[in-house]
Amino acid sequence: MHIRDMLAEAERTGDPSFSFEYFPPKTAQGVQNLYDRMERMYNFGPKFIDITWGAGGRHAELTCEMVVQAQTYLGLEACMHLTCTDMGEEKVNDALRKAYKAGCTNILALRGDPPREKEKWEATDSGFLYARDLVAHIRKTYGNHFDIGVAGYPEGCDDNKDEDLLLDHLKEKVDMGATFIVTQMFYDVDNFVRWVGRVRERGITVPIVPGIMPIATYASFLRRANHMNCKIPEEWMAKLEPVKNDDVAVRELGKTLVADMCRKILAAGIRHLHFYTMNLAQATRMVLEELNWLPSPDRPLKQALPWKQSLGFGRRGEDVRPIFWRNRNKSYVARTQEWDEFPNGRWGDSRSPAFGELDAYGIGLTGTNEQNRKKWGEPTCIRDIANLFVRYLNKEIEYLPWSEAPVAEEADLIKNELIELNQRGLITVNSQPAVNGVKSTHPVHGWGPSNGYVYQKAYLEMFVSPALFPEIKQRIENHPDLTYHAVTKSGNLYTNAQSEGPNAVTWGVFPGMEIVQPTIVERISFLAWKDEAFQLGTEWARCYDAGSPSRLVVDEVMNDWFLVNIVNNDFHRGHTIFEVLIGLKVADLDKVPEPQTNGIKEHTNGAPNGVEASA
Repeated sequence: MHIRDMLAEAERTGDPSFSFEYFPPKTAQGVQNLYDRMERMYNFGPKFIDITWGAGGRHAELTCEMVVQAQTYLGLEACMHLTCTDMGEEKVNDALRKAYKAGCTNILALRGDPPREKEKWEATDSGFLYARDLVAHIRKTYGNHFDIGVAGYPEGCDDNKDEDLLLDHLKEKVDMGATFIVTQMFYDVDNFVRWVGRVRERGITVPIVPGIMPIATYASFLRRANHMNCKIPEEWMAKLEPVKNDDVAVRELGKTLVADMCRKILAAGIRHLHFYTMNLAQATRMVLEELNWLPSPDRPLKQALPWKQSLGFGRRGEDVRPIFWRNRNKSYVARTQEWDEFPNGRWGDSRSPAFGELDAYGIGLTGTNEQNRKKWGEPTCIRDIANLFVRYLNKEIEYLPWSEAPVAEEADLIKNELIELNQRGLITVNSQPAVNGVKSTHPVHGWGPSNGYVYQKAYLEMFVSPALFPEIKQRIENHPDLTYHAVTKSGNLYTNAQSEGPNAVTWGVFPGMEIVQPTIVERISFLAWKDEAFQLGTEWARCYDAGSPSRLVVDEVMNDWFLVNIVNNDFHRGHTIFEVLIGLKVADLDKVPEPQTNGIKEHTNGAPNGVEASA
């Protein structure tokens, strides 16, 4: 989506919106940490993010990689910075191609700063001299595919303090095809409002997005303001100076000062603010909290679908996915990235094309063995594993081997039932409660356009002991509303589903649209998921020493237990699945497995026969 359209929407509705800027970190660990932070900050509700250009070599490649990560895996609309510094036409074209293939539709075109070893900015051979040249080239090459932003300088820039000349340059950039302006950081709102008036006097009508720098520490606040030659109001210094050595006090005071500044900007008619995060979350989050802009029941985070959409190339129209990957969004995107078409309107034949191999990047367990032991402890029995899942449901830990995100809010509806199942040794890896027609604007269950209604069937997925499976299988098959699939690591499959076709477990009804069915249960994709689910558990087991109780107990679950999913097709009754499982409990929950004397343990892998499909 183009940024100008987002800004027009904010203008039309009167609802303020915001966006974030990030820059490429210098280390591999820093990059991974930033991706994790970007994913968490996604839940703050930014309309888009932008990523600064790392001029030269690996840094430039990293900018392009971050755009891919944001668009494809995190579902964040990204705006890629592109500068003229050290960039000939061939390098510019390569960067634009990568942005295009990533699904990116927004570019911020900048001249850029001179390299550190040079005092003055110089164009490269066959390079671009000014940002206006870069804007013209992008527009000529890609037409209207990219929305193009340019920089504005309310207080001048490093090598030019002539406001009239800078306004002339800004007009030239817009005349060449720029469609929005992002300003340099500032703290003087009165000067900004005056500058906006001068911009409009020049006949420049495109939207102006003010750049906001939150205050994290006193030292960083001064350093950045001085670096940008940014005027600091005297009253700000009078308030900050006495607490400058107290970082907590500086942040508390800073959030109030910056939030008040934001309110003044909004009062001047600006509806969108752009936050320079410096790759940090806290200071920005505090300002958003002060403005009451974070998602809440009164201001829910709007979602087009019940799962996070990929904005990668060719995927914007995708609107159907299997529920199995609901807690592993990035893995699903990675395993389907080579598909030529993505499900739109209905789920097609999932056997062609096939799901990607499990050795692809981003599919396996992340983190080192030591990190994972620290996160999940060292279980020695089934009860220990179950208690880990209970801690996850209680939000005491954020991740599990099968969940790359914190537990969803809607799980609170069935939290007590899920906890009880785990305490009885039924290990729940995925679930959703039944929902019978709530408004699409509901703060927890809502998704899709306004004035619609959304529905869900109750769903449960769990690891089941082979000792309990026959009884569970019989109880499910005796109930007319329940369907299930059960499979072992080796592939022994049991099901009472009448066909391999999809069973919609989430759907929505909206004015002027066909019924949307974005989440399904389906046999072939479940078998693809089972390979991943068992591999994740096996990789978790390998975080522990061979022969240790932790390795043995996790391996036992992976090698001997069943992965079972259950759907209650009567969405009016939300607790049927739990009622069917009443009284079932794993024996010897506290038993610590012992290594076999000959070093070999024979695994049953469920029933010895191939597939049993019961009616």
